[in-house]
Amino acid sequence: MKAAVWHGAKDIRIEEVDLKPLANDEVTIKVAYAGICGSDLHEYQEGPVLIPTTFPDPLTNEEAPIVLGHEFSGVVEAVGPDVYDFQVGDHVAVNPAITKRESPDDVDVYDGYSFIGLSKDGGLAPYANVSVQNLYHLPQNFSLKAAAIMEPAAVAVQAVKEAGLDFGQTVVIFGAGPIGAMLAEVARTAGASRIVVVDLSEVRLQKAREMGATDTINASQVIDVEQSIAQILPNGADASFEVAGVQETFDQAIAVTKPRGFVVVVSIFPQPIRLDIRQLMNAGVRLATSIAYSRQTFQQTVDLVTSGQLKVEPLITSEIRLNDFFKKGLLPLMDDPSEEKILVNLAKSK
Repeated sequence: MKAAVWHGAKDIRIEEVDLKPLANDEVTIKVAYAGICGSDLHEYQEGPVLIPTTFPDPLTNEEAPIVLGHEFSGVVEAVGPDVYDFQVGDHVAVNPAITKRESPDDVDVYDGYSFIGLSKDGGLAPYANVSVQNLYHLPQNFSLKAAAIMEPAAVAVQAVKEAGLDFGQTVVIFGAGPIGAMLAEVARTAGASRIVVVDLSEVRLQKAREMGATDTINASQVIDVEQSIAQILPNGADASFEVAGVQETFDQAIAVTKPRGFVVVVSIFPQPIRLDIRQLMNAGVRLATSIAYSRQTFQQTVDLVTSGQLKVEPLITSEIRLNDFFKKGLLPLMDDPSEEKILVNLAKSK
């Protein structure tokens, strides 16, 4: 079968691969859709970031070359002998996070984690083998296309939970990429009264408005971002989310958050940044970070999305085939700000 395989930085190949043998606790998924994530882009541009290259990953025992794809959905094609909760024909969403599962669910990711599609062959292929521990049932009539957005939605749900957001509170989101736009929708669902999104791209701000933002600020068109936010939220934000991944927006997030409010860092910063602890203390702001999601959060996300309470489909901007992975997938994500989430239709893999 053809798959998108990472061999190294600037070296992702669409090539023929064999599906690895099915383990006893795994199912074979016939992949329907797979999303291209910013993590995939980082692995292409400057990897390896998370992909193991010098020795096998301790949780998956796999190493490069790796089939990419950690945002995907599909239909169960075959089941291993120890699988009892899933059967052929079931529709499933995939939680790609692999953890030791030795600590409570809400913190076990911090004992160490890996990802299907980064440390183990993933879903940018017509078929993928996945442990039942990483699978979630979907209603048979639910869109498999929307189900491929479950993973980034879970990232946003976890981040909002970290902020302890309550009904009627106010939010500022720095960055209107896929996670930032998804955060606007999750914050809306959680009952935020004002949701301000800041970005440099007008087309991305338009998407944020579509996803739930009540107010947007184009940072390229105002003199002072903090002052512009203060005009909307004179008392500051109850919670700010840093999703841009740069020093300036990190500092701004602290500055616009009210005392005892939360700044939640969701970005994976490519380089270390400076933290002025005096600024944080003088502002009375609480700083939190959020990486991935708990298993409970992923199930809650599945429930919210499949019940229609959380909208994910507006995030999808393009659908392509696997052979167009570079031309219509990676390259537009690098150059075209109108692209938020590009899905690869694996049912049409040629």
